[in-house]
Amino acid sequence: MKDSSNFSAAERVESLKAGTVAGLSCLLAFGAIALGNSLILADRLDSLASLQVREIDLNFAARGTIALLGGFLFGVTYRYAIRRDVNPQLKSGAVLAFGLVRAFGQLDAGLFFESGKMPALQELLPFAVRGVESVVLFAIAALVLDWAIGRSWIKPFDS
Repeated sequence: MKDSSNFSAAERVESLKAGTVAGLSCLLAFGAIALGNSLILADRLDSLASLQVREIDLNFAARGTIALLGGFLFGVTYRYAIRRDVNPQLKSGAVLAFGLVRAFGQLDAGLFFESGKMPALQELLPFAVRGVESVVLFAIAALVLDWAIGRSWIKPFDS
């Protein structure tokens, strides 16, 4: 069977490297943010108590795995999106797109309005923090990818 893809094996390897670097960056950033949320935010504001990680359990592992996989997909996509461009709007747009999709997914999964009533601001605050967290995860991955590309550890996609 003939491969009808226009991408060479070398391009696929570079995408795999970009995905791996971004995935690991998101996983490490997720752990650091969870620690910061637990030690700083959840400890100081009662409305953010839901952000506190009390134990490393299956729920935390699943969230970390989602951050890893989301980071991997981001890395592959980011490499193709930015190519050799130096356009900061393109780079920040990719970060914002992935961050907002992750944030809206968390919002959709956790936000339930009782009897059509808007929740109070303190009930929305954890979702806002998680939304910012989502954008920060992908911003960190983009910075690490840009750094690795700048050092020629990962080659940018040639259009």
